[in-house]
Amino acid sequence: MKLKYEHPLKGEVTVPGDKSISHRAVMFGALSKGTTEVTNFLQGADCLSTIDCFRRLGIEIENTPSKILVHGKGLHGLTKSNSMLDVGNSGTTTRLISGILAGQKFETTLNGDESIQSRPMKRIMEPLSMMGADITSIRGNNCAPLRIVGAPLHGIHYHSKVASAQVKSCVLLAGLYADGLTSVTEPSVSRNHTELMLRGFGANVITEGKTATISPDPELIGQKIEVPGDISSAAYFIAAGLIVPGSEILVKNVGINPTRDGLIRVCQAMGADMTLLNKRENSGEPVADILVRHSNLKATTVEGEIIPTLIDELPMIAVMACFAEGTTVIKDAAELKVKESDRIAVMVDNLSRMGAHITGTEDGMIIEGGYPLHGAEIDSHLDHRIAMSFAVAALAAEGETEIQDADCVKISYPNFYEDLLNL
Repeated sequence: MKLKYEHPLKGEVTVPGDKSISHRAVMFGALSKGTTEVTNFLQGADCLSTIDCFRRLGIEIENTPSKILVHGKGLHGLTKSNSMLDVGNSGTTTRLISGILAGQKFETTLNGDESIQSRPMKRIMEPLSMMGADITSIRGNNCAPLRIVGAPLHGIHYHSKVASAQVKSCVLLAGLYADGLTSVTEPSVSRNHTELMLRGFGANVITEGKTATISPDPELIGQKIEVPGDISSAAYFIAAGLIVPGSEILVKNVGINPTRDGLIRVCQAMGADMTLLNKRENSGEPVADILVRHSNLKATTVEGEIIPTLIDELPMIAVMACFAEGTTVIKDAAELKVKESDRIAVMVDNLSRMGAHITGTEDGMIIEGGYPLHGAEIDSHLDHRIAMSFAVAALAAEGETEIQDADCVKISYPNFYEDLLNL
């Protein structure tokens, strides 16, 4: 894919459904009685992996152009798969489904692509084992492929070392099958889609500060879920509107859940011309339309408890920092190293190729803004968020930029380039 700046970006865009919420709608629908109807479902490769896994576990799922229909069989209705579960590139599928499978009465093997086979799974294996689960890394390296033999589970209070919605959700989902209350306390609050949605399906989930607690064996009932637009996908258009001269973009129907809205807070701290319009609520999730205009950005420091609320947006924030006045510091973000790629190393390498003044640290990046970027050849490392971040960087750089393996965006945003070019 080759991109270069030609003119300001103008118009409006509606981004695909939230990836995190799409995954959960299918999973929780499968564990519910009756049919769950999901609209604005993200038809990306990751979420399709979740559908495939639950079909293999005996759940009928209709994927139509307008909606997904999940014909649930209740909390104890899953059946043994005749084959290995293929999670593709999806860390969310891997970690959340492991919590569900730990409490079943059958054995399952799950595996994914090369990226998944290097992503850390000890962070879920440890708490699940504490609950009595039989979960092993087949290669003995704490990564997929995983073998999970269903076992009776015990309720625990787990103190997570990382603020990770995937770890928290895995433990809470295992808690559905436990013999008592299960709690997870995090160092800071991660996204809370699991807690909100499980409550909507009928589970007893209580949140107090940094601790979420679930009661076992609820009767979950199928729901109608309207998935809001994914703020992680909206981030690229928000950033493009702010850094491409003369631009004005309206991004419609964006989820602005307070556990996910760190990007908005960082943009405001940088002096962005940004307005939230038409605030409302869909299926328990706050939503708004976001209007952005080209702005003279100022540097900021991104650290601490805001990090879990924007972890997937940090590559795009690093690009924005190149166009800000002053030095932007991103820290407390070592989690970037264990995403689809080592996003600290990859951002430093690729932005340096474009002429940015950027230094990588153990847990983030330091970016000196105000140095013009120029076109370069970019290695996406098959990471969808890297590819999209540099597609935006290319539009604010001089000359032409070529992105290798640019089609990896299909993981979360199959029509990304089309929507970008339409502006």
